[in-house]
Amino acid sequence: MQGRDDGQRQLLDADALAGHMLPAGSVFRFLAENRHELFPDDAFADLFASGRGRPSTPADVIASVMVLQTLHNLSDRETAEALTFDLRWKAACGFGLDQGAFHPTVLTYWRRRLAKSDRPHRIFEAVTEVIAGSGALSGRRRRAIDSTILEDAVARQDTVTQLIAQIRRVGREIPGADLVVAGLSGHDYAKPGKPDIAWDDRGARDDLVSALVADALTLLSSIDAESLDDAQQETVALLALVAGQDVEPAEGSDGTDGRWRIARKVAPDRVISTVDPEARHAHKSRQKKIDGFKSHIVIEPETGLVTAAALTKAAGADNSDAARGAELIAADTSIGTGQVDVLGDSAYGSGDLLAAVTAAGHTPIIKPMPLGRAVPDGFTVDDFSIDESAKTVTCPAKITRAISAKGRVSFGGACASCPLMSRCTTAKNGRKMQIHPHDRLRREHRAKATDPEFLADYRQHRPMVERSIAWMTRGARRVPYRGVTKNNAWWMTHAAAINLKRLLNLGLTGRNGTWALG
Repeated sequence: MQGRDDGQRQLLDADALAGHMLPAGSVFRFLAENRHELFPDDAFADLFASGRGRPSTPADVIASVMVLQTLHNLSDRETAEALTFDLRWKAACGFGLDQGAFHPTVLTYWRRRLAKSDRPHRIFEAVTEVIAGSGALSGRRRRAIDSTILEDAVARQDTVTQLIAQIRRVGREIPGADLVVAGLSGHDYAKPGKPDIAWDDRGARDDLVSALVADALTLLSSIDAESLDDAQQETVALLALVAGQDVEPAEGSDGTDGRWRIARKVAPDRVISTVDPEARHAHKSRQKKIDGFKSHIVIEPETGLVTAAALTKAAGADNSDAARGAELIAADTSIGTGQVDVLGDSAYGSGDLLAAVTAAGHTPIIKPMPLGRAVPDGFTVDDFSIDESAKTVTCPAKITRAISAKGRVSFGGACASCPLMSRCTTAKNGRKMQIHPHDRLRREHRAKATDPEFLADYRQHRPMVERSIAWMTRGARRVPYRGVTKNNAWWMTHAAAINLKRLLNLGLTGRNGTWALG
């Protein structure tokens, strides 16, 4: 059942004895004075449908602890220790001087209940209500979007390590599979560590990979997947994935003789660890490569307040900046029914995002994606004229070709004798183009992006999101959990904590649930 604060202070109440020492405008002071209004019991009542059993820790205490935990980037055990020995934590959470903290697993228990609820991010929602009540965003009609890469909580695994680890895991978790694993000949899976081979010998490595893949296929063929529960099926599916994602037929093999080698190319959306199958290789830039997750935020530039946030896999078209940016703008409840200027760098300049933002009535102040050139200093797509009504494209040499039903254009042999070919293409068969469904919108946006007012607005307000990214990632460049769901919940709570700290810096005051900026 849900525990509730009876409102009575203890004899050695930390806030009563030492609350005056908490700095004014600090998160500790604010929670000590306003945690009941910020996190009322009724907001968490659905987590405890039953009125029987031992009362839980009061919701205002747990929510306050979660905010402080993510603000200071502490583990569950470190959080319990801080609540036991740090007077600031005791005062903020209503503890007595001689009162010990709850067990660290209580935090795990509450996170699990929140994750299973209809509103898993209610701490973020509670702070969002404070933002709305304080009027911090009143009249502010700009939103800036950006993302950053956070390191994962596990180590990257090579192909051999993944295969051995997942074969062992299947042997442990699937009924009867342990007997099959014991009979496999590619490796002694009861022996810890990597196989003892000459790792600088390519032939020995290929032989080992072939043996491990053969063992994986043998193990998979012995399992009746339909008889397994969901968790067991995921374990088996992961083995099937790692057995195929990094290998290709050996030289001279057609893939049927059991000879394999490590593939020369990295598989799209490659699983980098069987410990956390949702972690991915991430390329924030050509120079910066990180293994982990991608975190996204939408902010109001002048205040720096986060109005929407999400954490996703770091790879895949569905997790691109543009795709997730469109979702976050649509989900930003602070915008309401009004229109805003949406600011973002060129990663958000896709036609789909521009179309979504425009359709919602917003104004995209987004840096256009750079135009590619087939030839250095040559023509770009903007040098070609497109007639949408006639469905034709005219090149700089005034040659016109029709656009196919799939949006393709080929100038073919006409390029061979064209005097401008050296500035247009190096293809022997002539210039070919693919017309994007939102081509006209992107062309219009590129033209608008040259306007001095557009540039001034972009340069003044878009960089402010970098400031919020810095606040969000200070001491938090590595996620604390495994998987997207748990880390997304952590990222949302972290955004709530940063917002609360920012509101206090802006002069937030509260009395009886009424919020204002001083």
